[in-house]
Amino acid sequence: MTTILFMVSVALLLSVSFVGFYFWALSSGQYDDLETPAHRMLKDEGKKNEKLN
Repeated sequence: MTTILFMVSVALLLSVSFVGFYFWALSSGQYDDLETPAHRMLKDEGKKNEKLN
């Protein structure tokens, strides 16, 4: 019985911490712009003029 209580308390602690981290990420703006990084990956920046030996 003590093992079940321990496991339930650990699971509750982990779930509360994950929910807390999620709301922290939401309030700090981590999910504000989800489209730009995907478009930035496809954008061609042009060739750099590097001289080789």
